[in-house]
Amino acid sequence: MSNAVSITSDRRWRALGVLSIIQLMVALDATIINIALPHAQGDLGFSLANRQWLITAYALSFGSLLLLGGRLSDLWGRRTSLHVGLLGFAGASALGGVAQSFSTLVSARALQGVFGALLAPAALAALTTTFEDPKERAKAFSIYGAIGASGAAIGLLLGGALTQWASWRWCLFVNVIFAVIAMLGTVLFVAGARREQRVPLDVVGTLLASGGLFFAVFGFGHAVTTSWSDLFTWGSLVAGVVLLVAFVMWQRRSRHPLVPLRLITNRVRAGSLVALFLTSIGIFAVSLFLAYYLQGTLGYSPLRAGVAFLPLVAAIALSATIASARLLAVHGPRPLIPTGMMLAMLGMILFTKLLPSAGYFTSVLPGLVVTGLGLGLIFAPALASATAGVRPSDAGAASALVNTAQQIGGSMGLALLNTIAVTVTARATRGTGSPLTHSAREAAILATLHGYTVAFWWAAAFFGVGALLTFGLLESGVADLDDNVVSMS
Repeated sequence: MSNAVSITSDRRWRALGVLSIIQLMVALDATIINIALPHAQGDLGFSLANRQWLITAYALSFGSLLLLGGRLSDLWGRRTSLHVGLLGFAGASALGGVAQSFSTLVSARALQGVFGALLAPAALAALTTTFEDPKERAKAFSIYGAIGASGAAIGLLLGGALTQWASWRWCLFVNVIFAVIAMLGTVLFVAGARREQRVPLDVVGTLLASGGLFFAVFGFGHAVTTSWSDLFTWGSLVAGVVLLVAFVMWQRRSRHPLVPLRLITNRVRAGSLVALFLTSIGIFAVSLFLAYYLQGTLGYSPLRAGVAFLPLVAAIALSATIASARLLAVHGPRPLIPTGMMLAMLGMILFTKLLPSAGYFTSVLPGLVVTGLGLGLIFAPALASATAGVRPSDAGAASALVNTAQQIGGSMGLALLNTIAVTVTARATRGTGSPLTHSAREAAILATLHGYTVAFWWAAAFFGVGALLTFGLLESGVADLDDNVVSMS
């Protein structure tokens, strides 16, 4: 008997390793291509304006199809969804790696997003139904959350290394390696979920949700490339809001809803989703503006800039795997997530002190460490609390909500913070003249840093608001998230 238990336990932890690889692959793909874009542009000869579409294509398909992907993982089962997602993601990545034209490359990125939208909720749902014991669950989610929170930084590092030592194409080919390993691991260690009942897919809900999320993500992305005053930007955002409101109203009357509304009526689950949403807004200030600062102001190479983010990854891992894993099962999410929000806010404030000639160890490193410690306290408890206590048949839908909150938050953060930085920089650079003299060039650098500083202050404000909201919504101790829902056991 004990031997059987030991084997089962070993299989669970090996499944965690497999699911973490899948999470890493999907998470880093949002940033790994960024560093490779100039090299891809040089090879394929597409315009600077088209470069943004390689990022937008992935975000649009991924963000708009997450809720559908989550429900499909409930209907098909976890293993089937993971197999289909991994095969599709590997095929799309290989297509992008051999692309000889911009149209092929952007199509491959869109396909990556489609299959990523199936993979992300299926992996989180599989983790949710694999670990039921509170202590094991806290430890597993701390590891999984640390990897998810570090994905953007790891993507920058890996993208810089592959681009510098091999080719930009390996930023896509590397996914094939990840997918093959994950496919073998899924077959060996990930248990298939029982489908307790066959229910039809909510087609109307799918169309409303996918359309609403598409227009929301597109609107935020359009704001980055144009402006917030652009009519098309606001038209897309308004269309997205209208469709999402209609989606919620439809879910209240649908017999087989795409996302059962009972999943978000619990205050702890709602607080966890709020935490993930606001954190995803703020985290872009680190991955975007700090990368710009290291390369554009301090003159770091892409690889060196990626290496510079390693302390952030280490701090996230330390905070998530030690503090979150040991404290979550005993004290619940309330003491951890607001504390993490406050630490992340302090990290953003530290980044407002960046100077044109600042030293890495005195100016950049402290902010990275403090921010990383905060993010580790946010992601792991929020992921665990947002998916706890749901029916196995709803695990995919709950996981999709988690990924959707992060994706919409990230899209909003990229659009809002980037617009703030660009607008402030433009105002500060007026009157510098052209061509730039040496002093004018220095003034332009200072203006750019001023734009980053204001954006970091806004990011700090988002974390501060997050601390207040999560303190009010979350609960201490091991919360009861069942909501009259059948437990996972």
